Amino acid sequence: MTRILAALSAAVCLTAGLAAAPAAAAPAAAEHRPRTLGELAEKHHKYFGSATDNPEFTDAAYLKLLGSEFGQTTPGNAMKWYATEPERGVFDFTAADQVVAFAKAHHQKVRGHTLIWHNQLPAWLTEGTWTPDELRAILKNHIQTEVRHFKGQVMHWDVVNEAFNEDGTYRETLFYKTLGPGYIADALRWAHETDRHAKLYLNDYNVDGIGPKSDAYYTLIKQLKADGVPVEGFGIQGHLALQYGFPADVQQNMQRFADLGVEVAVTELDIRMNLPATPDKLATQATWYADYVKACLAVKKCVGVTIWDYTDKYSWIPAVFPGEGAALPYDENLLPKPAYYSIKKVLGG
Repeated sequence: MTRILAALSAAVCLTAGLAAAPAAAAPAAAEHRPRTLGELAEKHHKYFGSATDNPEFTDAAYLKLLGSEFGQTTPGNAMKWYATEPERGVFDFTAADQVVAFAKAHHQKVRGHTLIWHNQLPAWLTEGTWTPDELRAILKNHIQTEVRHFKGQVMHWDVVNEAFNEDGTYRETLFYKTLGPGYIADALRWAHETDRHAKLYLNDYNVDGIGPKSDAYYTLIKQLKADGVPVEGFGIQGHLALQYGFPADVQQNMQRFADLGVEVAVTELDIRMNLPATPDKLATQATWYADYVKACLAVKKCVGVTIWDYTDKYSWIPAVFPGEGAALPYDENLLPKPAYYSIKKVLGG
């Protein structure tokens, strides 16, 4: 009997030891896993995200990094008008739903991009002849149908994208020419009526520093706020190029918008260079990325940074700027570049 008890006791101890081993090992493994950019940004009460596009959804290695490294995503094209209302009154959210479902599955925030833009419009809209009343009805229906579809799933909407020219004059889009500048306030009101919890943004490029174009947005947002129009954010795209210099006053510019009482977000950051990429160019790029993220960290109402996709494999730059590229923190093989490590260091990793 004593032998049997001893044997049982030994077996229980062995079983307990085996059961305990994984539990003891798990915290050690967790402690040694490097923090992601998304996790590091959260410690600053901000997000760090990446845009994506539906063709990339066939690339499993790409999706693994997109889902694990970033705390936010933006559909690069799937929410634009040509994709969501290809025929008048006929809506298709299939592609956008795919991105939103991925974000939800990976606990990512979503920025909606974009309700009104002068590019990537369907032919039925651009080739039609519209009275002001007709176009207002079309615009209101488009905005409210799309915002309603994603209500509760989208935290920010880029309601109007790229409304100004470089000199600060209004861009003469279909909407401006037919409806006048009031279309911006109307669009914000219609979006707000449909989803009162989503933050509503105006978004543009070449507004990183203080100049005629960012001044135009400053004046407009100040006036919209005074008129009680629900504008709640200013999106600074951040498409930079090494050959044109870094906007030294980017933090000052962010702060003046924050002082108007709106959020600021870096919405489409990438930093391109003339190819081929060299160690010196990549080092400069890394410094610029770090400095841009530092500027956002220094402004309390700068809520986050989104890179315009994270890998050179899927960058829009080479197709639009021939001879330029290497704009993102990961290379074409999904390997981190100096820029990735510089961002991580600034975030405290």
